[in-house]
Amino acid sequence: MRRRQCLSTALSLPLWPWAAQAQTRQALQFPRDLGSHPDFAIEWWYITGRLQAAQRQFGFQLTFFRSRVPVTQGMRSSFAAKQLIFAHAAVTDVTNKRLIHDQRIARASGNTQVDLATASDADTDLNLGNWLLKRDGSNYRAQASGSDFSFQLKLRETQPLLLQGDQGWSRKGPQASQASYYYSLPQLQVSGQLSLGEQTLPVQGQAWLDHEWSQSLMHPQTVGWDWIGMNLLDGSALTAFRLRTKDGAALWAGGSIRAPESAQAEVFGPDDVIFTPQRNWKSPASGASYPVQWSVQIRRTQPTAGLNAPESYSVNAVIDNQELDSRQSTGAIYWEGLSELLDSNGKLVGRGYLEMTGYASPLQL
Repeated sequence: MRRRQCLSTALSLPLWPWAAQAQTRQALQFPRDLGSHPDFAIEWWYITGRLQAAQRQFGFQLTFFRSRVPVTQGMRSSFAAKQLIFAHAAVTDVTNKRLIHDQRIARASGNTQVDLATASDADTDLNLGNWLLKRDGSNYRAQASGSDFSFQLKLRETQPLLLQGDQGWSRKGPQASQASYYYSLPQLQVSGQLSLGEQTLPVQGQAWLDHEWSQSLMHPQTVGWDWIGMNLLDGSALTAFRLRTKDGAALWAGGSIRAPESAQAEVFGPDDVIFTPQRNWKSPASGASYPVQWSVQIRRTQPTAGLNAPESYSVNAVIDNQELDSRQSTGAIYWEGLSELLDSNGKLVGRGYLEMTGYASPLQL
């Protein structure tokens, strides 16, 4: 009973408590900062990618969220839900034009004998039941399962960490406190197996990993964001995002592009990225209307020598219905799915994921 009361108390609070708190910026240190940061309000590890199995194409996503629960921090009970761990997993079955997904939530108190979920402070090592994301040197393991799917994947680094923003400090709004620590690992090589129903397929492909943590992220006028992480066919990596207000205007924007042989990214400022919707799809489940095709304009004020990337792209969802209903865990309905990146001539130049939040309702953090 005590266990249920503690978890119930935590769940009655805002799940993502991103109040405007002061953040003192510190230099990132690895491998320590690959792990959890339990003193920060919110954190997530987000891995997405494209998988190929013979003639079939799939997308996959596995995200672990950690949320600090302020009201329980002084409790002495081993059952106190001092941290909540959420996880979302999804598979896009392109051939059958469907999205399959599941979600998990559990307490992490710091007592490994009673915890249902753990997030290591020392390195990327996350567990929630039989779902996991774990680093071993330059390799990762990702595993998740739902009622109609499962995957067990190995992911190998092929490029160094990409520090987003200013050496890993990524602004997310006009106020200095609205920022996150943020790094990416693009161009991960993937192999493993994917099961759909009774069918198990060997798969291989490319993936992208993001890790962010923050005390204060969103401006009060922000209702959601649009984000892309794209592995380009030439080995480059493109990130672009914007945070939106209620009327659809961009409150803040940013991103980066990095050449395959470079250790440094070319960083975009808030006026350098413009998202323009081209085609919308209306969800029959939520009634939300999502732009599933975008024009993304990027102004490169300080182009990297030897990186001949275009400044105009189209982002097209491979299937329209990639909406996730996570109201049983994080409380949000959002769109997240496998997409293609085209240049201004309509040529395929990359693949990755598009994420859109705040369209079903304003994102409540």
